[in-house]
Amino acid sequence: MRVQKCKGTCDLTTEEMRRFRLIEGAFRDSCIKWGYQEVRTPTIEYLHLFTSTGTLTPNTLGKVYSFLDWDGWSGERVVLRPEGTIPTVRLYIDEMADKKPARLFYVINTFIFEETGKENREKWQCGVELIGADSVTADVELITLSLEVLKTLGLKNVELKLSHAGLIRALLTGFGLSPEEQGKVFDQILDGDVAVLSRLKAETPDLARLLTPLLEMKGSNAGFLRNLKTLFSRDLPDFIPELDNFIAVAELLTEIGVKYRIDIASGRGFEYYTGMIFQIFKDDVKLGGGGRYNALIPLMGGENTPASGFALQMNTLMNIIQMPPQSGPEINQILVTVTGDRPEAVKSAHNAADSLRKAGFIVSVKVDNEDKSEYKWLIEVSEAAPEFVIYNQTDKGKQTARTIGELLKLLGEKSGS
Repeated sequence: MRVQKCKGTCDLTTEEMRRFRLIEGAFRDSCIKWGYQEVRTPTIEYLHLFTSTGTLTPNTLGKVYSFLDWDGWSGERVVLRPEGTIPTVRLYIDEMADKKPARLFYVINTFIFEETGKENREKWQCGVELIGADSVTADVELITLSLEVLKTLGLKNVELKLSHAGLIRALLTGFGLSPEEQGKVFDQILDGDVAVLSRLKAETPDLARLLTPLLEMKGSNAGFLRNLKTLFSRDLPDFIPELDNFIAVAELLTEIGVKYRIDIASGRGFEYYTGMIFQIFKDDVKLGGGGRYNALIPLMGGENTPASGFALQMNTLMNIIQMPPQSGPEINQILVTVTGDRPEAVKSAHNAADSLRKAGFIVSVKVDNEDKSEYKWLIEVSEAAPEFVIYNQTDKGKQTARTIGELLKLLGEKSGS
């Protein structure tokens, strides 16, 4: 019986790995240029890392891959990491708590169960965390960095949507809900649950008149936000600091020429966020997003440290980026063949291949019935002089070389190196 791959998983072919490495390379280069440093966390983490803080919704926790990690006669329940921020924060608390700010980035896979098996259960993401900074400029830095990565990948006309978890949480406080109820309703609102909105409106009609315009608010400049201050200043004074923060971020983005759309109810999937939320779309397909999560580190046992971050979804990006065209074999790709089977000729072929690789060429020594058409150059190692016969498969040219030195000089001239 043929063995098949697991549902919800995907193999990455040679072409898909080219796309993967292109995205990873653009992301790493941008992060390093902006002063970020790379980290990597384990694929397996203890389950209580995600449950003790109450940062993930029950819906998300119900989809994690968990199992017992046996240690002698007992075991601790562990999970395949469902997301990247919480493990990175755990690493920060364990190893880097004295570093402020800490600019960190990573490329990891995450695992979330999906019932049908038609969507990926394993997903790759490029993530950034900026820990120890609590300012408008820090929020804007993350937004502009994420946009730069996408620009480097050649993506145009992406849409930036802004929301603010602090605004919704401040409003829910006004409804007199307990922290547990606030968290539950917050998730429902961001998921577009109309029923919970109807219930809140019926129970507290005075505050409901404020909730509706907030969640329905959409605009492309900070003027929409400033208009809300008059509406909320009398009924919910605690709301104003959150609104001022949102206005400051939006105004700074406008000042540096970043276009955006304000959509308060567009924060789905950001359970532990406390402030600015941003999401990036291309033709209604979500490419990634992030925001501020100032409460997460103290919830996880660390000091009261502000933080923010974002993630870009590599699986999605792999499907939409345009790869550079490949028109025939690369100029520095060589196949070395041996005529006959004398050990001296085989040794000479491997010595030539080794020298060519050191000179920067991509070199394979022919095995079995290998397809020669994928290579720009063919080098035939003969048992008699001249030792090397060089074929250019593009112009059908043919030349000879007696030594490896002559071979390197000839190919260096032909390739322009």
